Amino acid sequence: MRMSPPLVATLATLGLLLAAAPAWAQYKVVGPDGRVTYTDRPVVAEPGSQVLPVRRDAIAPAREQALSIELRALTGRFPVTLYTSNDCPPCEQARKLLLQRGVPYTERTVTSEEDITALQRVSGGRIVPSMTVGSQALRGLMESDWMGTLDLAGYPKESRLPRGWAPAPATPLVTRAPDTEAASARAPEPPAEPVPAPAGTGGIRF
Repeated sequence: MRMSPPLVATLATLGLLLAAAPAWAQYKVVGPDGRVTYTDRPVVAEPGSQVLPVRRDAIAPAREQALSIELRALTGRFPVTLYTSNDCPPCEQARKLLLQRGVPYTERTVTSEEDITALQRVSGGRIVPSMTVGSQALRGLMESDWMGTLDLAGYPKESRLPRGWAPAPATPLVTRAPDTEAASARAPEPPAEPVPAPAGTGGIRF
């Protein structure tokens, strides 16, 4: 079937807008849970979140730039965040599941009470592994639910990640504030002031 030139132009423009949405965004919003979204509208930062202006011609980080246009568009609209903890075999299974399917994701670790509180606020529970796909939260590793949600978001069923791609190192869910008390406890004590020897002892102290 032959499409008319106006229809071809419309479809081409729509495809470019869809694929390049994150790259055209003017603002990068980092939520309290570390989730990143992009928007072309001014945003008022919520408590614990950060809004960063992004130039339209800004170059994406090398890890994001290596992704295909399709995956970059998906991660902009429906970013995937994995929540894990230490010594958690199901968490390792979740990592393998996402990498085998070829889903770019960001990993946040849950190790402190602050992390647990933030996880409950984000996912509605205290279970790891958990995953968010856009605003959709899934608690606990249930492969059918995870795959179904990724299907709805439009992620490819087979990996299209570039060879050698790996997610960024995991970071704590809640940014740690410097522990001033611990730092002061570890700080070396200043050397003691020398005490002058009594006069007439030749510099010897008893």
